[in-house]
Amino acid sequence: MTPTGHLDPDSCYRAVQSRDRRFDGVFYTAVSTTGIYCRPSCPARTPAARNVTFHATAASAHAAGYRACKRCLPDATPGSPEWDVAADVAGRAMRLIADGLVDREGVDGLARRVGYTPRHLGRLLTQELGAAPLALARARRAQSARVLIETTDLPLTDVAFAAGFTSVRQFNETLREIYAASPSELRGRRGGTDSHGTVTMRLPVRTPFAGARLLDFLAFHVVPGVEAAGPGWYARTLDLPHAPGTVRLELVDLPEPGTGFVTAEFRLQDLRDTAAASERVRRLLDADCDPRAVDEHLRPDPVLGPLVRATPGLRVPGQVDGDETAFRTVVGQQVSVTGARTVGGRIVAAHGRPVETGIPGLTHLFPDATTLAAVDPETMPMPRARGRAMVGLAAALAEERVVLDRGPDRDDVRRALLELPGIGPWTADYVAMRALGHPDVFLPTDLAVKKVLAGLGGTVEDAERWRPWRSYALMHLWNTLMPATGPEAPTVEDD
Repeated sequence: MTPTGHLDPDSCYRAVQSRDRRFDGVFYTAVSTTGIYCRPSCPARTPAARNVTFHATAASAHAAGYRACKRCLPDATPGSPEWDVAADVAGRAMRLIADGLVDREGVDGLARRVGYTPRHLGRLLTQELGAAPLALARARRAQSARVLIETTDLPLTDVAFAAGFTSVRQFNETLREIYAASPSELRGRRGGTDSHGTVTMRLPVRTPFAGARLLDFLAFHVVPGVEAAGPGWYARTLDLPHAPGTVRLELVDLPEPGTGFVTAEFRLQDLRDTAAASERVRRLLDADCDPRAVDEHLRPDPVLGPLVRATPGLRVPGQVDGDETAFRTVVGQQVSVTGARTVGGRIVAAHGRPVETGIPGLTHLFPDATTLAAVDPETMPMPRARGRAMVGLAAALAEERVVLDRGPDRDDVRRALLELPGIGPWTADYVAMRALGHPDVFLPTDLAVKKVLAGLGGTVEDAERWRPWRSYALMHLWNTLMPATGPEAPTVEDD
């Protein structure tokens, strides 16, 4: 199998000729005469078709002996939106690799998460993506290191371990091989300083990006102790693999098409969590979405079109922790958003792990599955049936009968959720949309959705026209009900 995988060379070359930014991160162009690989929109002169090959991942280009272009920085693009649309084994594996799972648990751990033997997974990823798991993880570490080198003041030794390298020597050798430059040369004359665990990064997102409305959604749903929000910003605690952390995001609209950046300030107790923290926040931002593809499909619709034209680039808010999203979904069953915030805050205060963050209002991690599985459901601040559902869900998550880390197949996860007492289709589908990143979920029984559709002269049957982007259609309907974030926006102190 060639490194092009399932890519069509003619279509790829046309995208390169037109410098189409929509394909940045979807494939990479390797040029044999220069030995470098680029993003499709690279401003350099278009190479001759006979001199190029196309690769599904940066790791595939690395494995073929190509170095990253210093002009267009191809490895700094968002990930392929196809990984979320198809949700096949390769896509699920890429999400886990980006989260650092191979660094923490090895290829065996990755294979276990996606349900294959290590050997078969290696063959599959090589066929689909042009590189095996270790090469894909190596490319992720290199890209993380480059971002940290060029956008932070971390000392280079800290960068090496924050990016997931096991030694400084490995770090130096990998960056020289991939970028034809040492870490010091990539940084230039800027010297590192002791950041005391604070890392400010610019997270790439496809644009247009409706950051203000994403902020409005997150602010409307803040859980006291875990989250806070205000005009132009959102912050929360993070339960990371090695130690707790926090993130503060600046969320504004990025209207110009292409690739934009969201500023994120991380405070990490263990810098080894840098890659996992940034990947989880990018999931929260729905950064890999292709907004132009979504909007072009939904904009002509007679019911949804006016909403799409009013808010281009609207995102489906993701999650930084799938288990937390599932618990919050159960809390929110058949109650108002304000009521769900209040109940969520009480659960956090009673069972969440206290943490020192230095950020006003951020005082706890959301309780994990093992903790909630041990709680007497009668003591939960909610109706008894819902309390039993919450504890039953926690037990299933703690025992890994249900796994919400985007590794398992979405349909398998949905079936496992529906087998649990108190978990119905609305809950399972909402979890699929936000925890698993499913782009094609619709909630026909949702009362708010029915109300908005009636006001627009539509019905739930209209949703069939919106496939495969029904999750985004759902967000456009909910968006009409979302209050704007301003001085009076709900924060942790308001509840």
